[in-house]
Amino acid sequence: MNILIQEILHMKKSTITEIISILFALLFLYAGIGKLMQYHFFKVQIGVFSVLKPISPFIAWFLPVSEIIIAVLLLVPIWRLRGLYGASTLMILFTGYVVALLSFSRQIPCCIAVPEFLSWEQQLLFNSILLVLAVMGVILQMKQQFWLNRIKKNDSLQM
Repeated sequence: MNILIQEILHMKKSTITEIISILFALLFLYAGIGKLMQYHFFKVQIGVFSVLKPISPFIAWFLPVSEIIIAVLLLVPIWRLRGLYGASTLMILFTGYVVALLSFSRQIPCCIAVPEFLSWEQQLLFNSILLVLAVMGVILQMKQQFWLNRIKKNDSLQM
């Protein structure tokens, strides 16, 4: 009976983790492909923040490719935890970037936010919510893997 309850709880956590993973995969695929399609525009917008100007060509390639790779990791169950770590890392970086722009930049780029219709203050709130979701996904995925390993261990001991 106890194992049945654990499996039901696991199914709920698994569903939440899958929803979070699909949300981030769609977001990162959309953002990554969009940035690659508008590479020159994206590179110029990154360069508006003077600290990033020297490395803007690198960031303009590395960031969207990273977003696409993380999206793939999120969609493959055995790689999902790595993808959630990647999503959390990107959300920390994106949130820090918005904070730095709002705090230190004299000129704020026009439209590299996703979604594009948000103001930078709204983008900060959006990123913060996504960061919480990403961390929640990591925690749930880690618990899920722990319980799966424990159930497998118990099953192997009973045989």
